[in-house]
Amino acid sequence: MGAIKVSPDYNWFRSTVPLKKIIVDDDDSKVWSLYDAGPRNIRCPIIFLPPVSGTADVFFHQILALTGWGYRVISLQYPVYWDLLEFCDGFRKLLDHLQLDKVHIFGASLGGFLAQKFAEYAHKSPRVHSLILCNSFSDTSIFNQSWTASSFWLMPGFMLKKIVLGNFTTGPVDPKMADAIDFMVDRVFDHSALSQEAKEEMYKLYPNARRAHLKTGGNFPYLCRSAEVNLYVQIHLRQFHGTRYAAIDPAMVSAEELEVHKTRVENGNEEDL
Repeated sequence: MGAIKVSPDYNWFRSTVPLKKIIVDDDDSKVWSLYDAGPRNIRCPIIFLPPVSGTADVFFHQILALTGWGYRVISLQYPVYWDLLEFCDGFRKLLDHLQLDKVHIFGASLGGFLAQKFAEYAHKSPRVHSLILCNSFSDTSIFNQSWTASSFWLMPGFMLKKIVLGNFTTGPVDPKMADAIDFMVDRVFDHSALSQEAKEEMYKLYPNARRAHLKTGGNFPYLCRSAEVNLYVQIHLRQFHGTRYAAIDPAMVSAEELEVHKTRVENGNEEDL
């Protein structure tokens, strides 16, 4: 059994943060699973979208750390939708159900792709105030390969695991990265090892975006380099303190910092990323 699954932090998370099930579509087989933690009075929380078929608990490090700092964090596991429009419509209904007009989104791999598409979908009445994209992409052509989707249904679990592991770097891997891979393989079938071409395409699409580079971290830095990722997320969200788009309880922000942000907003420097 992987070290992450038996770690005190993961066990504490599973025992203290309840998993909720929500249906927002007419089709009651489409169930959204989510962890909603932190102050409920926050109306612009940060939402984490996992990789393909990923489970909401892959962001447990972020939930524990960010809620401890006063942020409201929602981590989602989305149901199966067969086209982007259906997903975007379902996600909009979920936000309506949660009574959230705007949100910040952290999207990993496919989660980042879906976050971008939802931002496009809702551009006439924006629901996404800011985006953080982790190992994500803008074009699903990176998944082109000789395997057909139907063939996956016929494969035993050990073969699927072998295919997944084949996507990751071979050779020596530090223990935390190995644990992260093991934890994710246990939950997802995800090709998130991006080519340089895919990365360059993202850089072209967002030339003014801030980039946070980790020297190491592999495909799942939110698991194996969680402290660094949490710090980057906190720095990103800090710019919204003192505004109506704050994801943090004002009581957790110093009066001096709130005054700085108030002055910036009054001077017309409020950022909408």
